[in-house]
Amino acid sequence: MFHLRIALTALRGLRQNLLRSMLATLGVIIGVGAVVSAVSILEGTQRDILERFESLGADQLLVFNGSRQRSGRSMSVAALQPEDAERIRAENAQLVLRVAPQYQGAGQIKYLARNVVATVLGTTEEYAPLNNYHVAQGRFLTRENVRGSAMVAVLGHKIAADLFGALPAVGRSIKVNGKSFIVVGVMEEKGSLGFFEVDKQVIVPLPTAMGRLFGSRYLTNLTVQCTAAGRIQACVDGVNKTLRGSHRIRAGAEDDFQVYTQEQIKQQFSQVAIVFQLVLYSIAGISVVVGAIGIMNIMLVSVTERTREIGVRIAVGARRMDILKQFLTEAGLISVFGGAFGLVFGWAVANFLGEFTQMLETYTPPSVIIVGMVMAVVVGIASGIYPAIRAARLDPVQALRYE
Repeated sequence: MFHLRIALTALRGLRQNLLRSMLATLGVIIGVGAVVSAVSILEGTQRDILERFESLGADQLLVFNGSRQRSGRSMSVAALQPEDAERIRAENAQLVLRVAPQYQGAGQIKYLARNVVATVLGTTEEYAPLNNYHVAQGRFLTRENVRGSAMVAVLGHKIAADLFGALPAVGRSIKVNGKSFIVVGVMEEKGSLGFFEVDKQVIVPLPTAMGRLFGSRYLTNLTVQCTAAGRIQACVDGVNKTLRGSHRIRAGAEDDFQVYTQEQIKQQFSQVAIVFQLVLYSIAGISVVVGAIGIMNIMLVSVTERTREIGVRIAVGARRMDILKQFLTEAGLISVFGGAFGLVFGWAVANFLGEFTQMLETYTPPSVIIVGMVMAVVVGIASGIYPAIRAARLDPVQALRYE
């Protein structure tokens, strides 16, 4: 009952200066909200990227063009060619199951009055089975389409929906960068494969993309599927040996390509994620400190303004410990209310950014609710200790004389 009276007294004290109390609470709301939104964005992004990596398959290798340092800057080196895919398959027949060379570029896709911008992927018939990617309508590219540089296209799920809606797409003629293509298939809804949003791409034969659309001699990347996940390192060694020989790289010279396994990509991402964690948590930490300073400032002003009230309470029998508890309770109430509203605010901000940008994935783990509230209470009590001690140490005689 006694502690309940202290809590009620603290509430009355906050209510007497409602605007000031709300401003102090606002500091906690912003601090906790910053932490919650930062954690939600970081956790969501990590989960999304790790799911993308998992979609690659543990038996796959990604081969990209390399880079070299020139004048202190890292510059990309175009080195991968379509012939490399054939050499990798031929020289590593016991280790390599499939190889899908790929070239990516941006394209303007038109059907009648409808017009969308999408990724154009040039590849071969190996691409779909390698990625376990299935056709929903029609068929995928054939070996004859690739060898003959056919003007045919397979649409990603979203591109087909944007261009044709509920109408059948197979057999229709579309324009890709002003050139006519016949749609031969529509792929299933997949989401992503590794780094790429496959629902938003148009797939055409590799020679067609490189020769007729973009005029390029070099690939964007190669995807290599090994015969077994347990032979991944032998596969990496075989691909490295083949490409170094194909590109005539001398012993000791730097590779002009980069080979990544799923595990290597995860490790690199983990290193990048640590940097983002430091940045986001530092910003959130600054917000929390600012909120704590706000509470301390408000409580110090409150102690000064209520000096006479404190003197009267001590004079009628209140102990110094009672005064200390009252002001600590006020700081605790500010932090609890601020923490609760901060959790809602942070969750709302994270979800708004996810919806607004359409790029960020957010996920708020249940543990962040506990962490947010504990942090708010700790910040409130820590920032209220000094004002509470100052109030408890007031001389009642001087306090009663205070005007």
